[in-house]
Amino acid sequence: MIRVLVADDEPLIRAGIRMILSSAEDIDVVAEAADGRQALELARAHRVDVVLLDIQMPVMDGLTALAELPRVAPGARALILTTFGERDNVLRAVSDGGAGFLLKDTAPAELIQAVRAAATGHAFLSPAATRHIVDSLADGRSGPAAARGAAARQRLEVLTERELEVLALLGEGLSNADAGARIHMSEATVKTYVSRILAKLGCDNRVQAALLARDAGLDGGR
Repeated sequence: MIRVLVADDEPLIRAGIRMILSSAEDIDVVAEAADGRQALELARAHRVDVVLLDIQMPVMDGLTALAELPRVAPGARALILTTFGERDNVLRAVSDGGAGFLLKDTAPAELIQAVRAAATGHAFLSPAATRHIVDSLADGRSGPAAARGAAARQRLEVLTERELEVLALLGEGLSNADAGARIHMSEATVKTYVSRILAKLGCDNRVQAALLARDAGLDGGR
């Protein structure tokens, strides 16, 4: 069982998340917290696997709790859950070791998928969060754009034409389902392509691959 802690200062939100996660046979919501400090205490006490952290909470916010989590619960992975995606919050969550960044309008199935991914050590980013992160990072990349573009295009030489087509859609931040609809491919097939692309490029996640697509100037409408 995946032991989960839900931290949000709104009881209704916590109840909704608990209901969604409890529908999965392999997930057990073992504790709820109303602020970041309580979340850290309960994460240590219950030896949780995954912590869902809201950003805006009293006493201690979710991002501060995220930074402290490895000290109090070394084995726990954190998913940041919020209603907005401001650049600084997203980038801080990713840089501080968050296993994912989800918006509160995330579909139930995607929330369950994110918890499972985090529990197995993988990062999960919703398509909306991915788009925001890629846009934010792309705008702030250092170094000459021409040099980055040349280096990116060289790395992409290992990909087939179909893989380049899928990668271009990752650059737009599309989900597997949306990418499949765009190029008339099943969601499962797109997922297979994405895994193959990440392996070939040596990327840890979709964000890294999407940034390469941006640098290389891939066009999702190609």
